[in-house]
Amino acid sequence: MGKNLFWLASYPKSGNTWVRLFLANYLARTEQPFPINQLGKMGYGDVIGEAYGKIAGRPHTTLTEAAVNRLRPALQRALARNPSDVLFVKTHNANIRRDGERLISPEVTRGALYIVRNPLDMVPSYADHYGITPEAASIAIGQKTNQILANQTNVAQYIGSWSDHVLSWADDRKLGVLVLRYEDLQADPRTAFVKLLRHIGLEPEDGRLKKAIEFSSFKEARRQEDEHTFVERSRNSKSFFRSGKVGAGRAELSPLIQQRITADHGDVMRRFGYLED
Repeated sequence: MGKNLFWLASYPKSGNTWVRLFLANYLARTEQPFPINQLGKMGYGDVIGEAYGKIAGRPHTTLTEAAVNRLRPALQRALARNPSDVLFVKTHNANIRRDGERLISPEVTRGALYIVRNPLDMVPSYADHYGITPEAASIAIGQKTNQILANQTNVAQYIGSWSDHVLSWADDRKLGVLVLRYEDLQADPRTAFVKLLRHIGLEPEDGRLKKAIEFSSFKEARRQEDEHTFVERSRNSKSFFRSGKVGAGRAELSPLIQQRITADHGDVMRRFGYLED
């Protein structure tokens, strides 16, 4: 069993899908943009209930949260048996323990990317995706107990507060984590994606890189969603690819909500350049 899992981690609505689209376009070498609804072919998710059910020998909906959590290391070991040198796994889980088990197993981990986004921009998208008000979203991301509940398809995801989530990944020295800011991906995607490819162990090829950036742009993703709908779109939202603009959150959020977010997360926001002293 090798250490071949490469985690694509982020708090929800922080750019994870964009990075997955870039990698899909880069690795597939297609002459046309990679279909957004085929993203599942380019990696795995750590929330797919069916996978836990196969290991348990019964439907995941019959398992307690504790039972699911005890199965997580076994599922990750099963994924690591894949002969691929690198196996991409998307996660929104914080890098923590639950029921005595690490949600992310270092024993099978090759490396990780963590995408961090200014919570002032993330909250409006989070609210839209989960069908709650921006005020409720701003409160939720400040709670250590915040989670995405299990359903008929997925197991629970333990995201906790935005600050705790960021630090759980950014400060881990065992997983080989590269931290990229969403804002830097927007400002200079070439530089950011070169860092990512090299962190994975790939030497970037200029032609492929340029094409992958173009094919994974917000404009292209939104075009595909308008034409075909996106399978990952929430029932609460009109579109998955909502805006993507840096700084748009301040225009959408009331001063009171902005104050709550900065009060709850000011230290971590300053660390990543989202607040000035």
